[in-house]
Amino acid sequence: MPKHLKREFPYSRTRILSLYIAWWAFWSLTQTGVLHRMGLNWHVSAIDAIISNALLALFCFVSLAIFYYYQPGVGNRSYRFIFTLGLAVLYTVLLRLSLSYAVADDKDYQEFLRKSMPVRFIISLLELAFVTMLNWMWNLLKDQKEQEQRRNHAEQLVKDAELARLKQQLQPHFLFNSLNSISALAGSRPNEARKMIQQLSDFLRGTLKKDEEQCVDLKEELEHLKLYLEIEKVRFGHRLSVDIDFKEETMQMHIPPLLLQPIVENAIKFGLYDTIDEIVIGIFSYVKDGLLHVKVENPFDAGTQAASQGTGFGLSSVQRRLFLLYSRNDLMVTEKKENRFITILKIPQVNIRSSQSRL
Repeated sequence: MPKHLKREFPYSRTRILSLYIAWWAFWSLTQTGVLHRMGLNWHVSAIDAIISNALLALFCFVSLAIFYYYQPGVGNRSYRFIFTLGLAVLYTVLLRLSLSYAVADDKDYQEFLRKSMPVRFIISLLELAFVTMLNWMWNLLKDQKEQEQRRNHAEQLVKDAELARLKQQLQPHFLFNSLNSISALAGSRPNEARKMIQQLSDFLRGTLKKDEEQCVDLKEELEHLKLYLEIEKVRFGHRLSVDIDFKEETMQMHIPPLLLQPIVENAIKFGLYDTIDEIVIGIFSYVKDGLLHVKVENPFDAGTQAASQGTGFGLSSVQRRLFLLYSRNDLMVTEKKENRFITILKIPQVNIRSSQSRL
């Protein structure tokens, strides 16, 4: 049997078979008592009940087995009715022959058997139809569940692909700026150029490592962010100062990797590019309402063109990543207050990998 046609039982086959046999044994005992109450002796009643239920159990099993491996399509649903009717007719013929042979010397029973065959046919048809319908409903629910799982898996693949694309889009811009700075430093300040190359190498190595992780400790993310800031300080010199204040209780909390760098890069861009003065970028962490909060502040001039253009690709990509990871649109807030541009991240402390695997 091809692998794609096989289906797994939710319970062991031995347990299912035992329950199946017990079910038909119960009905055999019940039918024996009913036939005895109708005037048949115990011996004949037992033979009738055993043969009737054994044959019906066999035909029900055949129906289950066939529809277990083959489900008619939408346009072939009438096959179920035709198949069930055919099984009921075949069961009735075999039952009549079997009972006539087993109790051939009892003429009263033979007459009883002849009169009861229409009723036996109707009962067998109803039972086979019930089994067929039950099998169809079980397979329908199972197929719906499998389709839902495939749909969730496909959606997760799309999310993963978009997350990977967002990460890849952020790196080239920073890399080009760093290489330009290295080129500018190579002639006039070769020692700083070599230092920047080493820092850039360490930063990119850490970036490649983090690409495979769903979340990291804030402490680890901060260490990676400091590598980025060291590179930027080589580029901008004394003009760039950074004030980092991370609360101790937040250091072991989780955050998606490489989430802070585009926010800090955005702060440097809008804080430094329109001024020649020294500026201070503030980065703070704290816990509020059970969420990890990371706040990034930078100065901005409301009259400059850069500030009026909005937050740029960096922040929009961060917001998109947060939505893909947590299915929430309220996890990043930006505001302008007293010539300061403030970005606040709110990171739920959930296991991203576990929640995605359930999808």
